[in-house]
Amino acid sequence: MVTGATSGIGRETALELARMGMEVVLPVRNMKKGAALLDEVHALTGNGKAVLFECDLESMASIRDFAAAFLKKYDRLDVLINNAGIWDTKRSVSRDGVERVFAVNHLAPFLLTNLLMDAVKASPGGRIVNVSSNAHRAGKMNFSDLEGKKKWNHIRAYSQSKLANILFTRQLAKQLAGSRATANSLHPGFVQTSLFDGFPGWMMGLISPVMLSTQEGAQTNLYLAVSPEVEHINGAYFAKKRIKTPSATARDDGKAEKLWAVSMEYVGNQQGIRG
Repeated sequence: MVTGATSGIGRETALELARMGMEVVLPVRNMKKGAALLDEVHALTGNGKAVLFECDLESMASIRDFAAAFLKKYDRLDVLINNAGIWDTKRSVSRDGVERVFAVNHLAPFLLTNLLMDAVKASPGGRIVNVSSNAHRAGKMNFSDLEGKKKWNHIRAYSQSKLANILFTRQLAKQLAGSRATANSLHPGFVQTSLFDGFPGWMMGLISPVMLSTQEGAQTNLYLAVSPEVEHINGAYFAKKRIKTPSATARDDGKAEKLWAVSMEYVGNQQGIRG
């Protein structure tokens, strides 16, 4: 399963997994773009097993509906790649009224992963891959104002969400301990994707020459998804297919535990996260 697969490194990841013969599950918000992606997967890879589902990562109800539909069709999930991400340059809120960057980049994969965790554990060697970024190094978890209601800045919001990805992975790895499943996070590199569509043209003109292609950016995704070299590695942070040390904040178990608890409150723990 690959989220955010209609463009960028998600698209390249989905195509390559399809070329390997995997049945690729594609949750997408825009079904028209999803249908075009499905046709592309079939045409470019010869793999007719890709499956499309509707899922809006800005809506917890939509995520729950998708998870229920997936679990009705499948009894296990071998690889979950939480790849989707946004970088807004103006503050806005999700369909649930939560600041959009925090909602899509952190709460969506948090909820989706927890809803599908049993299916991942049912796999002989299930893997969860969370796409973070080296932008996490500039991030701080502002627990008193996670949504930037008092003060919002697009760089601060994005870097906090990428830090959250690593802290979530760290705590998730503990949840998976004793099972055959693993969870790792990664920095894909500075990749030329639609993530930067909202940035001014002059800025893109300066940074585009040093950006990676989407094919290059997908390599660590694929490595963590299928390589036997990482079969038993759990809770690590990768870049360029190698384990790297994230920031000190990203290694703070206290913050990881607090983020997990706060995230549970956001997604409605009283309803039962698997419900």
